[in-house]
Amino acid sequence: MSASPWTVRLRVNGQARTVTSAPMRRLLDVLRDDLGLTGTKEGCGEGECGACTVLMDGRPVNACLVPIVQCEGAEILSVEGLAQDGVLHPVQEAFAAHGGAQCGICTPGFVVTAAWAHDTGLGAGDIPEALAGNLCRCTGYTRIAEAVAAAMARRDDARREA
Repeated sequence: MSASPWTVRLRVNGQARTVTSAPMRRLLDVLRDDLGLTGTKEGCGEGECGACTVLMDGRPVNACLVPIVQCEGAEILSVEGLAQDGVLHPVQEAFAAHGGAQCGICTPGFVVTAAWAHDTGLGAGDIPEALAGNLCRCTGYTRIAEAVAAAMARRDDARREA
């Protein structure tokens, strides 16, 4: 027996959205299948790898674990929403400049988590803990950590100059 459809109102990447879906359907599936935001990837489907990380009300969550019914009134930011007016987020720029992406499955989750760490003012010493919920099967994490550190250093330099 399937659950009755449920209507959820939320904001996704700054836009008001209304979704009608089974209440326990995963946020990940709604983003990808209903809203066409395929940047968020499914890795493990069990909340272990972080590939599906999005920000929900400003905090990183695994979209594969969040039922859509819990998103009523929430603000969701996916990897597609990081760039503003065609300008990449500093973390996106740093991932490109430092080769922080490999196969691409984990990259959106890493970028969203790193952008959160960057924007909340965490420092380079916080990178291992901030990214601990994100796994990559392709690298030794060196280039990912270098990219995040570079974005944070650039942020800190800009603050000092201001």
